[in-house]
Amino acid sequence: MSLNKPILDDRSYQQIRDELIARIPIYAPEWTDHNPSDPGIALIELFSYLTENLLYRFNQIPDATKMEFLRLLQIPLHSAYPSKAMLTLSTKEPQGVAAKLSSQASAGDIKFTTLQEVNVLPVSAVGVLKVQDQIPDEDTEQGIFYQQAAASVDASNTIPYHTETIWQDEPGVSRDLNSSVDGILWVAVLSEKANETELVKQRLLAHPKGPLLINIGFVPEITLETDLDHHSISFANRFRCPGEGTQVTGKPVSWQISTGRINSQNQPIYYPLQVLGDTTEGLDKEGVVRVQLPTEEHNMSVYQLDDPNMQGVGDFPPTLDDEMQARVIFWLRAFRNDDSSIGKVKYVAANATQAEQAVDAKAEFIGTGNGQPNQVYSLNHAQVLANSLLLQVEEPQGWVEWQEVEGFYSSHESDRHFMLDKQAGQIRFGTGINGAVVQIGQRIRVIQYRYGGGRSGNVAAEAINKLVGVPLAKVVNPLGAYGGTDAETLEAALERIPSELRRRNRAVTRSDFKELALQAPGADLARSEVLPRYHPALPQLESAGVVSVVVWPKEDKHNPNAPLPNKNQLRSVCQYLDARRLVTTEMYVLPPKYVPIAVAVGVKVKNGFGIDAVRHWVELALRQFLAPLPPYGPGGQGWPLGRRVHGAELEAAAHQVEGVEYLEGLQLIGWDNNGNEIANTVNLQKNEVPELIGISVENGPITLNPGDIISPKETDAVVIPVPVIKDVC
Repeated sequence: MSLNKPILDDRSYQQIRDELIARIPIYAPEWTDHNPSDPGIALIELFSYLTENLLYRFNQIPDATKMEFLRLLQIPLHSAYPSKAMLTLSTKEPQGVAAKLSSQASAGDIKFTTLQEVNVLPVSAVGVLKVQDQIPDEDTEQGIFYQQAAASVDASNTIPYHTETIWQDEPGVSRDLNSSVDGILWVAVLSEKANETELVKQRLLAHPKGPLLINIGFVPEITLETDLDHHSISFANRFRCPGEGTQVTGKPVSWQISTGRINSQNQPIYYPLQVLGDTTEGLDKEGVVRVQLPTEEHNMSVYQLDDPNMQGVGDFPPTLDDEMQARVIFWLRAFRNDDSSIGKVKYVAANATQAEQAVDAKAEFIGTGNGQPNQVYSLNHAQVLANSLLLQVEEPQGWVEWQEVEGFYSSHESDRHFMLDKQAGQIRFGTGINGAVVQIGQRIRVIQYRYGGGRSGNVAAEAINKLVGVPLAKVVNPLGAYGGTDAETLEAALERIPSELRRRNRAVTRSDFKELALQAPGADLARSEVLPRYHPALPQLESAGVVSVVVWPKEDKHNPNAPLPNKNQLRSVCQYLDARRLVTTEMYVLPPKYVPIAVAVGVKVKNGFGIDAVRHWVELALRQFLAPLPPYGPGGQGWPLGRRVHGAELEAAAHQVEGVEYLEGLQLIGWDNNGNEIANTVNLQKNEVPELIGISVENGPITLNPGDIISPKETDAVVIPVPVIKDVC
């Protein structure tokens, strides 16, 4: 276990020497020669040296005891967690290039390893939606085109739509398939130039390594909506753990390709594609879908229509601008078999792969067994990633794989188990009673493992720009990497000792759920609270066997004053707690619900203090008092769930600011779910905390209502600009 003993010197040799010499005039004023050549100074220097060593040893006793206690309890430090990123590759090679599994990409000195192999094809892709629109006016150009298209299909029930692309027009802006007319995610596969579409298609069909696989990268919108109905059945079903987001296989999704053929009813024919890999769990989370392309030309083409009014009508692919339409090689479309919505989509691309901030270690022999219990061996690298290590022991029948376990409590004497301290990179074998021992002369080897991780891997978009071993392909991460966390510090591990002894890595009591939620790998949470017997859809009743866990992230760039966890963080907490809860526990992992409030304060500033500075301090004090995250809030743990917001409390918090002589007044207003105002005291439900959406601090009596914004003076006249004609030589 890598518990490095810290250096805890309170005073150095030089500090002790200077302190003793400074005391000479007090205890021996007649001693005036303080030069290094003086015998007394030599003695002072000798004792300073001895005292420094003595202090060093004494100051290490408490922490050394704690560290030895950690070693005795076999409580390892939590290792770093790697960041993840979606990579998009591109090439101009006519036949494409291959990027193998576990290829290494980098952002400067930070290394990433790819999680899927990629056939990098000379194509790109763009996601497209058919978004429902209003029927255009008949007198407009859009209206004339719409009427002609409606007449072409001879249908009475028509739905107008307009085309929206994903990422192409507005990078970073998600598109909602709930607003589409068909619920289908359309993917246009494009060539680089318009005059190369047929050539590229023929190369794909006749590729020597065909049938080819194309990797489609999918990134959904993970930010939660701010207008959730926290007490609905749909809300409860969505955040139940395990729920829809934790299914291993996900909802079935069909992928089809355009064939260019039309049936007798003048409808397009699509060819179903075989999905050979899907880490999105049914387009539910970020990942890569690998589909196999056909090798027959009649199953891969675009639709050539005699009637231009039929473009984009019905089941035909959506319309694009002329430049992009000319580059389309074929269309892919994806939809869920149960007709449920895919939801909001942020990014879609071809030639994609996921990557994590890690490096593949080479196979290594770590030692030879000696037949003793509790054998410990060290790897060449620390910060080992979970579920990446494969260990084998050479037994008489050959190399046998051993299994990693969290502890030897349930291991029998013949079980081939070992424990891995990921942070230290150390492997421990059993005692012979709990877990088998490696016998004398048996060699031990590690076939594979990955190491790395840390917050430094959360690099910005387009920071990853190098791909080792694939010189003919370019790589970029269109979105920033996320999820990397640093290894646990020694201080945090020491504070964790009592809770580890109490819960034994199982979630039973309220404190168990609260502490384990904060430890969920990759979640990076700042706070968690537990509501026992609380069902989101039945908040007024006590539901036996139900536990709801409310979590807050450390930061939320979209809602800094009212931070909400994203879907990835909720998923991580859910999976971590689900493996540790009791079988009979019905569990929900929820975002907090915020109740908007506004405050207006009037203060009398003491003489000698700046008015603007005091107003700023009062505003800061109230914001920190109402903040949901530690170290702020009434008790330093964030505003308690369900605690009412009372105006008198805010007055007390404002009056503690230095420079405030007294308060001229304080007004507090909140709003319920129906938008009705609540004055003076805002009562909160069990899952609610306040969100300060407006605050005004004035020197003197209150003149503004809570939440009001100072605006310039209005005039009854309408101002009109007059152009100024400039003289031009």
